[in-house]
Amino acid sequence: MQIQIIAVGNKMPHWVVEGTEEYLRRFPADFSVSFTEITPQKRGKTVNLEKIKEIEGNKCLQAIPKGNRIIALEVLGKAWTTPKLASQIETWKMDGRNVSLLIGGPEGLSNDCRNAAHQMWSLSPLTLPHPMVRVIVTEALYRAWSVTQNHPYHRE
Repeated sequence: MQIQIIAVGNKMPHWVVEGTEEYLRRFPADFSVSFTEITPQKRGKTVNLEKIKEIEGNKCLQAIPKGNRIIALEVLGKAWTTPKLASQIETWKMDGRNVSLLIGGPEGLSNDCRNAAHQMWSLSPLTLPHPMVRVIVTEALYRAWSVTQNHPYHRE
């Protein structure tokens, strides 16, 4: 199974790159996780933020390979524990499709992204910095994968 994390934003701080790469390298070949970066639109005082969110959302949707299951990371989504995420991973594997996780820009995901999503996952009711979300998501996926493999990384 392949998990593609589509994230609005580029030029991440060094600590984000190091953090995500640390977990990405741990995944086995049969459970690959990768990032697709969407270049954010320019923001300024006079821009229409809803239009920017729509443009970025369209770019996210265009980056999803046909047939992928779409999971939107959304504050209003469902919160999953590590065991629940592990169960989701098993369900996704049985589904036979690859998965695309969507991380929006500073204004969040467009309505089109939320409507296209098969599921919405909330990491927290807090608003989190988008660079940090990348590290949290890759670690959470690795931890949940380790649960599915009886790997000692996750200890309750």
